[in-house]
Amino acid sequence: MDITEIRITLRDEERLKAFANVTFDDSFVVRGLKVINGDSGFFVSMPSRKRNDGTHQDIAHPVNNDMRRLIEDRVLEAYKRELTLKRPS
Repeated sequence: MDITEIRITLRDEERLKAFANVTFDDSFVVRGLKVINGDSGFFVSMPSRKRNDGTHQDIAHPVNNDMRRLIEDRVLEAYKRELTLKRPS
């Protein structure tokens, strides 16, 4: 399975820095990933919904660490590229 497109929408909030949509094999898209500036650096949060008890549950997520790492690496690369494009010259 290949990641064929990543779209980044920048945000300027304290922790939330961007939303990402990831397309796999030009056939399947997962929307609503988040680029978060956490206490230990940037990470990618999977799309989730809020439960009645206030906790969050992932709607879509990788089933193994290799895929999670691939998605996170590629989304963070796309985020950094988008920041470079949006910086005033």
